[in-house]
Amino acid sequence: MDATVWAYDLAEELLSDDLPRRWAHSQGVAGRARALAPILGPDAELLEAAAVLHDVGYSPRITDTGFHPLDGARFLRNVERVDERIVRLVAHHSCALLEAEERGLREQLEAEFPIEEPGLVDALIYCDMTTTPDGTSTTTPARIAEIVGRYGPDSIVGRFIRRAEPEIHAAAQRVEHRLTLADPAA
Repeated sequence: MDATVWAYDLAEELLSDDLPRRWAHSQGVAGRARALAPILGPDAELLEAAAVLHDVGYSPRITDTGFHPLDGARFLRNVERVDERIVRLVAHHSCALLEAEERGLREQLEAEFPIEEPGLVDALIYCDMTTTPDGTSTTTPARIAEIVGRYGPDSIVGRFIRRAEPEIHAAAQRVEHRLTLADPAA
């Protein structure tokens, strides 16, 4: 079975019933990834698979530490035996090291999962941080404001996302620049 089709099936199985809004978001993130195919070359399917799987760690069926990038990556590695590059992207999506630090889990995340190629890391940040919880497109400033509003500015997530904000914007700008270079008419 095609890896991308398999990834969609797994993400749907883990998210659609228990967390339908998270499933809608994951589908939207995957759609954004699909749109980046012109700048990703042979890594396009890999990114789309990681995009649809990036939030499976929220599934109550696999939650362990309560930190979804780590829980999702461990599940994908240990149970599903997913491609190592996809697992690394899930583990580190959207500046996860900074949130791991807030949670006291940075050493575990770094020790278990090396960071993937920077261009793909940027692409997944872009896809996640330009997609609303309902799966529609947004801007990085609007997405960050939505996250802070949903979790609260003094929560772990609120603190982490504000620390990550400069890198999120920078990653999105790098991806948008690559898209412009690939299609100068855009």
